[in-house]
Amino acid sequence: MESHSNSHTQEPKDWTSDLKQPPKDTRPKTDDVLNTKGNEFADYFLKRELLMGIYEAGFEHPSPIQEESIPVALAGKDILARAKNGTGKTAAFIIPALEKVVPSKKKIQALILVPTRELALQTSQVCKTLGKYLGVQIMVTTGGTTLKDDILRLQDTVHILVGTPGRILDLAGKGVAVLKDCTTFIMDEADKLLSPEFQPVIEQLLGHLPDERQIMLFSATFPVIVKNFKDKWLKKPHEINLMDELTLKGVTQYYAFVEERQKVHCLNTLFSKLQINQSIIFCNSTNRVELLAKKITELGYSCYYIHAKMLQPHRNRVFHDFRNGACRNLVCSDLLTRGIDIQAVNVVINFDFPKNAETYLHRIGRSGRFGHLGLAINLITYEDRFNLYKIEQELGTEISSIPPIIDKRLYVAPTMMDEAPQKPNQQQAQQTHQQQRYGQQRRRPDHQRRMGGGVRAAAS
Repeated sequence: MESHSNSHTQEPKDWTSDLKQPPKDTRPKTDDVLNTKGNEFADYFLKRELLMGIYEAGFEHPSPIQEESIPVALAGKDILARAKNGTGKTAAFIIPALEKVVPSKKKIQALILVPTRELALQTSQVCKTLGKYLGVQIMVTTGGTTLKDDILRLQDTVHILVGTPGRILDLAGKGVAVLKDCTTFIMDEADKLLSPEFQPVIEQLLGHLPDERQIMLFSATFPVIVKNFKDKWLKKPHEINLMDELTLKGVTQYYAFVEERQKVHCLNTLFSKLQINQSIIFCNSTNRVELLAKKITELGYSCYYIHAKMLQPHRNRVFHDFRNGACRNLVCSDLLTRGIDIQAVNVVINFDFPKNAETYLHRIGRSGRFGHLGLAINLITYEDRFNLYKIEQELGTEISSIPPIIDKRLYVAPTMMDEAPQKPNQQQAQQTHQQQRYGQQRRRPDHQRRMGGGVRAAAS
């Protein structure tokens, strides 16, 4: 009889089995995201609707920065958190922010500040993805868009406001963004937000928030200005430092010693030999970005370009299309060094070597996202040699001379080992370039202005 009754006993159904979860990520990962305590997201007693969003976004287990931050943030403590680029910082503050919002309270309850418009759009999208079952209203606002649209949007309910400091201060100063009930104040890329251009705006914004508020600062680098801000504004903050070393474990770094006029030829060689899933190529000026994009197109490779002098709607479109895989290569200025998370990027090329360690660190952090493997290649001229040495010393890292053949296992996912490098296609490259030029309505730079032979030199 006993066995008969047991045969009809049904196990409780696992609620996660009905979720539309993406396939498991089988790519190898490094200790940057694997060196955890073994916690699960369910251990934090989060709302089921939030867990549904987390799992459907493909998040499997909390990364180290998420393990350290989420429980402390949920307890309402101020946080000063330092962790490497690409290790899950964004979700480390978005998950507790979403958990603490009360949807029935039709007020702005959390403010997330970021230094660039592209990062604001990306962060708000992560908020919407993770919080899609919560009924939480998220708004993104940045400069470069019409104030009127933002004013109209704020007539409706907004629970979480994401944006750049100047625009949010403008809205708060006009009494349109009411922050008196906003008890969560988050700064991502805090070192940049506390630079001289932003800090006065940040401090004015804090004046619009209630006295009882939680401040959370996240960044990969924390200069002295951050300490001064912490001492003035944060109340007994919980400090997290996961920076045993500065560079990501999964990013292999090389340099190629070239003359300026050889750079384009060298880039052509890299394109023909490397197995690039997607690449970001950095230049040190907006003028060089456009000239290099033109030269890459002439070589027969499709590429987009993006820089700060482009109109915001066009920047948004380029960023969106590149992220969705419409093009393999993106040439840009340092506009995209901070926080931008495009998982498919496995190669970063510094066509122009940066002047300081902080910029270098943020640039190479665009590959090797979330513990995956990536490659950073630096084209070094005679003038760059001292900078190379200085940056190696400051970051405590080694940038090796590029070998004749780079082992694919250093930067290619095992499932993609058999794919061939990209091949030139003049027609497709020209079409991509024309589409971008047609879509860009702004004052064109003077292409006659010369900038050194590297970008002008045709690949032989």
